[in-house]
Amino acid sequence: MPALRITRIEDVGERTVAIEVQTPTEFEAYPGQFVLVRATIDGEEETGYYTISSPDVEEFFEMTVAVDPDGTLGTWLVERTIDEEITVEGPFGDIRYTGEDDALVFARGPGIGPAVGIAELARESGHDATIVHGGKQPPHQKRLTHLEERGVTVILTNDLSGTVESLTADEMYVFGFQGFIEETKDALTAADVDLAEVEMESFGPA
Repeated sequence: MPALRITRIEDVGERTVAIEVQTPTEFEAYPGQFVLVRATIDGEEETGYYTISSPDVEEFFEMTVAVDPDGTLGTWLVERTIDEEITVEGPFGDIRYTGEDDALVFARGPGIGPAVGIAELARESGHDATIVHGGKQPPHQKRLTHLEERGVTVILTNDLSGTVESLTADEMYVFGFQGFIEETKDALTAADVDLAEVEMESFGPA
C-alpha cells in the first residue's frame, strides 16, 4: 500500500476535484482503469475507487473525485494539501484505452475524468476522439476547451438518443453513475449498436 505524494489539487467543477499524485515505481496504467484510496478518518477505515483521468502515468497521474457532501472520503481528500501523502492501491480494472484507435466516450459527472484522459491520449497517438457529456455543465471544462482546440469533438447534450445515431468509433466507452449507464445503453440499443462492443464503467447507484 504505497503512500503517494500529492502534487496538485484543483477544483474542476461543482463538487468535483482533480487530485494528482506522484507515480510509484513499476506502476503501469491507462485512462479508464481505477485505483483504490484508503484512509483512516476519525478512527474508521474509509476506502473509495477513483478512475484515472490523466492520459498517462509516466511521472504523475490524476484522479477525478466527486465530493458527496454526505460522504466521508471525498470530503477528506479535498481537504488535503500539496506534498501530503495518501495511500493508493492498484491499478484495477479491465477497461483501458491504450491509444490504438479512434475513441468515442459517453460520460456524465465525474465520468468526464476518464473521458478527457482517453481523448488526450487519442490525440497524442494520432487518433480522433469524441466526448459526449450527458448535460450542459461538465467538470473539466478547461481541458474540454483545450481538447476542442486540438480537434476533439465535444458534445454537451441532454438528449442522448438524438445524438448517438450520428456517432461511431473503433472503441466506445461509457463512464458515469448507473442511471446514466442505463440511459446510454437505451440510446445505443435504439441506434442498433451492439452493446457487447461498448466498454462501460458504473460509478455506483447515485
